[in-house]
Amino acid sequence: MIKLRLKRFGKKREASFRLVACNSTSRRDGRPLQELGFYNPRTKETRLDAEALRERLNQGAQPTDAVRTLLEKGGLLEKTVRPAERIGKAKQAAERDKAAKAAAAEKASAAKEAEAAAAADSSDGDADS
Repeated sequence: MIKLRLKRFGKKREASFRLVACNSTSRRDGRPLQELGFYNPRTKETRLDAEALRERLNQGAQPTDAVRTLLEKGGLLEKTVRPAERIGKAKQAAERDKAAKAAAAEKASAAKEAEAAAAADSSDGDADS
């Protein structure tokens, strides 16, 4: 299977990446079948060989998540929501709802305590008179 992935190059802590087509079993920085573009994360510079990328995608090459994002930004792929994103967003929404319910319950209990304290103060005031 052919993968479209990023191949790292550049100095230490100053990485740049080449977008390459290679076998899925080959190493990250191994010899690629074809170089298809360039990405510099520090300057956000991206150069893509659109024609060669379309050809590889039509042949059935599978992009990695990072490459898919670059291709979506470059307009070569239409943006799709992947199943992992749906699950993650659903979990985040559930956690937000749970936190909101907990905050509402805490606020209600604090209001009840304040009401009870006010009632106790007023009854103490009546007993003193």
